[in-house]
Amino acid sequence: MANDTLTSTARTDAQISGLDALEIAGREMEVSRGKRLWAATWPKLAALAIVIAAWQLVVWSGWKPPYSLPGPLVVGRELLNQAQGPQLWEGLVTTLRRAALGYVFSVAVGLLVGLAVARSKILRAAIGSMITALQTMPSIAWFPLAILLFELSEKAIFFVVVLGAAPSIANGVISGVDYVPPLLLRAGRNLGARGLNLYRYVIAPAALPAIVAGLKQGWAFSWRSLMAGELLVVGISQTSLGAQLTYSRELSDAPWLLSTMIVILTLGLVVDAAFGAADKSIRRRWGVLDQAGQ
Repeated sequence: MANDTLTSTARTDAQISGLDALEIAGREMEVSRGKRLWAATWPKLAALAIVIAAWQLVVWSGWKPPYSLPGPLVVGRELLNQAQGPQLWEGLVTTLRRAALGYVFSVAVGLLVGLAVARSKILRAAIGSMITALQTMPSIAWFPLAILLFELSEKAIFFVVVLGAAPSIANGVISGVDYVPPLLLRAGRNLGARGLNLYRYVIAPAALPAIVAGLKQGWAFSWRSLMAGELLVVGISQTSLGAQLTYSRELSDAPWLLSTMIVILTLGLVVDAAFGAADKSIRRRWGVLDQAGQ
């Protein structure tokens, strides 16, 4: 009886020790997450500090007059002033609306075209190389045609954004489908996956990393096309970030111009971070992410 009591007590102590170990491990995990966050943040902060310091040194060198190249403090004050007024936010909303609309339509077109070309030998032979040619064509080259077709309007910008992004997304889909192992396709067919189910349960998950890479590249092309369009098509009534760049250049207002450029750069960094998080999530799910190094 005494032995049973001792055994039960030892088992309880072991369970408590196990719970304590789990709690300690959880605390260590929280610390490690903080360390990982700091490890991912401090290089960006250091790079930002280096850029600002180099910028200030160039200003102090007198390479350009202050009215042409103002310092970081002057631009920072201008950015704060712009943030307190409605013009910056109205331009930001207009630009983001155009970007979202053009990109979503580009994704739909790119996915459909990419899947069709990837699984059809006839379509690949007919338009496969044309997609790559469209991707390599500079977006700015489409604007003369866009203005002829749609004049100075929202449709002209939308036209160029889609032509800039959709081919890149389609190529990402084609590459992803091409690299799906044939063994997975045979296994899926043997398990009864046919038609849309084969795409849904086999091809799409296997091609997802390449598709996400194509989506990221497509966003870069659409964003560049949009900025080029807003710089050129400034005759429409709504303001935008690109239009504000043009207005600040025409008024020779360097602080306003540079502060608007900082806003555009920040938006690009935010979107890149979102795609980076999606990529990490996919790699973690696939088991190819080094947890110790993240």
